[in-house]
Amino acid sequence: MWKEGTLKINGKVYRYWIKQYDTGSVYGINDGRISKLMIKLEGKIVCSYERGWDIQPTDDEAKEALNMILKAENN
Repeated sequence: MWKEGTLKINGKVYRYWIKQYDTGSVYGINDGRISKLMIKLEGKIVCSYERGWDIQPTDDEAKEALNMILKAENN
């Protein structure tokens, strides 16, 4: 299933898209449900995962956005 949303961190709006399995998978982030993820800030990709890391979070705020998504959606 595909989901998209936004997160506001320190006044910046991060947009994200995720694809999830119904249950955890070896292809998911940390063996979790998210198999694909993209986070953008002002149109620039700041984090990307597709069965492996394409772009690790580029700064602390992108890391925070990733952690928020993982906490809410990866279990």
